[in-house]
Amino acid sequence: MINFSQMMELKSLFDRLARSHPKVPAFLKAVSKEGIREGTVIEIRVTEPEGREYITNLRVNEEDLACMARLSELQKNMR
Repeated sequence: MINFSQMMELKSLFDRLARSHPKVPAFLKAVSKEGIREGTVIEIRVTEPEGREYITNLRVNEEDLACMARLSELQKNMR
C-alpha cells in the first residue's frame, strides 16, 4: 500500500512530467473525456534517437477498465 509520502512523491513526479511535456496531460484529458471503452486499441511507439522503433498495442478489456478507474481514483486523492 502507498503511504502518504510516497503519494506526495508520485504527485511531484507527475507534476514534473506535466511541466516538461505539457501536451501529455491535455491529450490524456481529451482521451478520457471521450471515454476509453472495451475494444479501444491503444498504440505505443517509442523511437530512439538512432531511429530504432519499438511499437506495441493493446485492446482494452474489462479488467483494463477497472485498473484505469482505480488509477483515476488514486489520482483524484492526490490532489
